Amino acid sequence: QLQLAESGGGLVQSGGSLRLSCAVSGSTLDDYAIGWFRQAPGKEREGFACINSGHGTTYYADSVKGRFTISRDNAKNTVNLQMDNLKPEDTAVYYCAAGYYCEGHVCSLILRGSWGQGTQVTVSS
Repeated sequence: QLQLAESGGGLVQSGGSLRLSCAVSGSTLDDYAIGWFRQAPGKEREGFACINSGHGTTYYADSVKGRFTISRDNAKNTVNLQMDNLKPEDTAVYYCAAGYYCEGHVCSLILRGSWGQGTQVTVSS
């Protein structure tokens, strides 16, 4: 069974950096697109970065473009999210999920049960 688990969240000051990881088990990483989502208090969950299977094409929402980098480590079956120049509005619970393709920066046709448990990112001003 495909399972994903996020790690690496924490508290950081505005302008700082964090690196999140999404460990994938139960399947080969390259079988699926992997997307990162986040949910801030009182807001809906939003997808903001996605990496396709195969060539690993990446896509980003405008809100994170140039600050966040999604990458795939096939040897470790892990997808990483490097977050630089963090802003208070980046504060949210961050999730990764596996899907069949990237629809732009949103991972689509999410596999049932593939959501991770989430990791909290808090950016102080």
